[in-house]
This record gives sequence, C-alpha cells and structure tokens, in this order.
Amino acid sequence: MKILMISSEVLPFAKAGGLGDMVAALAAELARHGHEVRIVLPRYYSVDSGLLRRLDRPLGVPLGGEEEWCAVAMTTLPGTEVPVYFLDHQELFGRDGIYGTKTEPEFSDNLRRFTLLCRGALQLAKLLKWKPDVIHAHDWPAALAPVYLNTLERDGYFADTGSVLTIHNLAHQGIFPKEEIEHTLIGWEQFHGAGFEHHDSLNLLQAGIRNADMLTTVSPTYAREIQTPEFGHRLDGLLRHRSADLSGVLNGIDYGLWNPENDQHLPSNFSAGELDGKAGCKAALQEVMGLDVDPNVPVYGMVSRLVEQKGFGELCGPTHGSLYNICHDLGLQFVILGTGDAWCETELESLAARLPNLAVDLEFNEPLAHLIMAGSDFLLVPSVFEPCGLTQMYAMRYGTLPVVRATGGLVDTVDNYDEPTGEGTGFVFDLLTPSAIYNTVGWSLWAWYNRPEDIAAMQQRAMAKRFDWEVSAARYAEIYQGALARRSGAVLRTW
Repeated sequence: MKILMISSEVLPFAKAGGLGDMVAALAAELARHGHEVRIVLPRYYSVDSGLLRRLDRPLGVPLGGEEEWCAVAMTTLPGTEVPVYFLDHQELFGRDGIYGTKTEPEFSDNLRRFTLLCRGALQLAKLLKWKPDVIHAHDWPAALAPVYLNTLERDGYFADTGSVLTIHNLAHQGIFPKEEIEHTLIGWEQFHGAGFEHHDSLNLLQAGIRNADMLTTVSPTYAREIQTPEFGHRLDGLLRHRSADLSGVLNGIDYGLWNPENDQHLPSNFSAGELDGKAGCKAALQEVMGLDVDPNVPVYGMVSRLVEQKGFGELCGPTHGSLYNICHDLGLQFVILGTGDAWCETELESLAARLPNLAVDLEFNEPLAHLIMAGSDFLLVPSVFEPCGLTQMYAMRYGTLPVVRATGGLVDTVDNYDEPTGEGTGFVFDLLTPSAIYNTVGWSLWAWYNRPEDIAAMQQRAMAKRFDWEVSAARYAEIYQGALARRSGAVLRTW
C-alpha cells in the first residue's frame, strides 16, 4: 500500500513527546514490510535546511482567502529509504518550538499553521503525482486531513483514499475560536456537519474523529479508557459511537536505539546474561548527578515531561506532594530528568536544594536519559493517564523495574509483583494519591532489601519482554485495509 503520514513530530527531526518516536518507528517498520510510506511535517527552525534537498518547484497551498507559497525540502528517515518532506514556510514554521514556547505555551496562529500542514500535504501529493491509498493522520495537528477527504476532496484526486486518525493524547484536541474556520476553507455550513462544533468552539480532533474512516490509539487499555467520562475529555460519547472503528494498538520501541548491549551513551554495556555493566552505569549515574556512589543504595529514576499529567501534582505539589517524604524518610536516591511547567521546575529545584539524595536536571538530554534507564534500579511513572508510555518499556529493556500507576499503556506493559510467587516485572498501584505513590515506592524498596532473589528474577523477566513494532505494524496494515474497504463504499458519513 501507499501510505502518506502527516504529523507535527517525527524523530529525529522534531520531537516533543512520544508522537515523534511512534511515527518514525511505525513508518520504518511498514517500509520493511514492503509498503511505500512517505511522511510530511513542517520544517521548524530547529531543522537544519542545509541537511535537506530542496525540490525545484514551490508549493501553493490555499489558506483562508489567499494562496500561501512554501518551499518543499526532503530527506530520508535515518536508516531507511522512507522519504520525509518538509513544508518550509518561514512565517508559520520558522520559529522556536513546535506548538509554543515557555513564554507562549500555544502559538496564537496554531490553527493556521497546522491547516497549512494538512492542506499542504494533500497539495504536495498532487504535485508529486503520487496518490496514497491511505492517509494516516496523527493527533489534532493532522486531524483536518480526514475532514478534507470528506469535504473539499471527496470527489477529486483523493476520492478513493482511505483515512486513519491516531489519537496519541486525547487531552490535546486543537480547540480554537469558531471564527477561525475561515482559515480551513471549509464553509460555515460544515461547522456542525463536519463535526467541528464543540461548546461553541472549533475542535479539530473532534472533527477528525467524526470523519476518519478508522481510528486508532496507542494502547488497548487507553482505547477503552477514552470511551469513559473519566478519561474521555468530553469526547467519550462520540468515541463510544465510533467504538466499532476504534482500535488500541500498543506502540513498540526501537531496539536499535534502546539496547544495553551496544548503547553508545553508556560507560559500560551489559545484557541479561551479564549484568556487571549495569553496576558500572549506576556508579556513573550517581557520580554525574552528584550523589554518593554506593551500589547498596537503590536509585529511583524519572525521565518525564514535568506536567500534571505525569503525576507531578501528587509527587511534588507544594501543599501535599510525596517526593519530599520519599526522599526524606526512605533510604534511597532519586534522579529526575525533564522539562515542563515553570511551577514544577521551581518546586523540584527547591526540593533538590533541601534533599541531598535528590538530583534534578531540567533540560532535554538524550545521553543522560539513556544513563538513567541503565543506571537506575527502579523507574517511577505515576501518571494521571498514560495513552501508551515508552519510558517503562525502555526501563525494562535495561533491567530497571517500573513503579507505575494502573492506567493506559502502563497496564498493558507492566505485570505487578506478586509476593507469594515472585512473578511480575514491576510494581503497580491504582489510586493516584501522594500516599499511594509513597507506599508503592516503599513496597518496591522492601522487596529490594528483603527479596533480592525476586528483584533479580524480575529484572531477567523484564529484559526478556519484547515490545516490537513488527506485530503493531502488521495490525496497522489490517487497519489500513479496513479504511480502504470503508472508503470503497464511497459514502460520506452523516451524523
């Protein structure tokens, strides 16, 4: 099949979260399966145009009442022959940040920016005279693509092209003032009919969910959760209505990038059969982070965005957070790497100044992320919700046991420790409260000191688990076939 992926993030070119990892890994695996995959994303300021090959012809993109012109540059996804096309529009994309910056969390013209991405991707396919069988749109920035297939493009070049929309995080929906629909060129008569209207605002993700032939999200448990009021972010009713078209496909991880046996970011490599190198990584992590180098003290790590969704309200909120008590009361060391909300960064810096066994690094640091995965004994992931989560998979690959809340992809990947049998690959808790986090960390600490044979067996079990993209890519191929079958009926859905 010919598959066009439209995304605001693709690793290694642009990444704010797991979306970028997923798009790159899935595209590479689909190509290995023999499919013809192409990717379109914006050329942000951070993407070096000197490393790209510029196409000879500019691209005209209808936007609002005008036609915007942008350059198109391309390269290939590293390690593959998958073409990656960049829409180069200095005014809209030539700035720091993908969606916003710390001083401006969301750019005021994001609707216009990502309308250009979606409409531009379709225009580019026409320019290249390359007609995809399926357009795979990722999250709200690409959600207009399925809407266009059902409206402006329904009888044109893409009449037979199916659409798939993947929901990576339902909390982010692309909500804008309804007047901004004029940028899309979709008429006001479609404000309700195409599914944009949401509490008198314009909701891009909702419209995408209404119009896509097939829907996916990034884990089976999250697919069920988003159909409930607790996790549905006011779209649960629509998702229940479309439940027959919604599949939860667990993300995989790139074992070429995340492999303790040959990871170049580590001072010493190791494997499940030879774990000595992990001790060397632990010592290096303790030294780098300014902690006492002591193999007998367990190290707990976090590599995360520093936001409420990741549980930092319960972990380090100034009035009731559990991190201070964890570090003050329990005999452990704690390492946190990440960037995020200003309040969280400030609170973590304050805690680190008071707690000698807490080390914090507030930056994006890929080598340090790998060292934390390898050198920690446990990884804490106390998410409010977690569509899939990758860090717990990385951790298990490195023999680091996850301590996680029972939600989303964390449920689908981590098996809870069972004291009578010693089975499991991590420690799982249900309620997200400061006391639950504290008690579960304490439980894992108890097992570390009192059941070392269970910890060793769990490490071996965790390292043996595989979260390959091969199975997930095969499932996506089936979903693409379902989208094509749905499209062949040539029926425009009405709701």
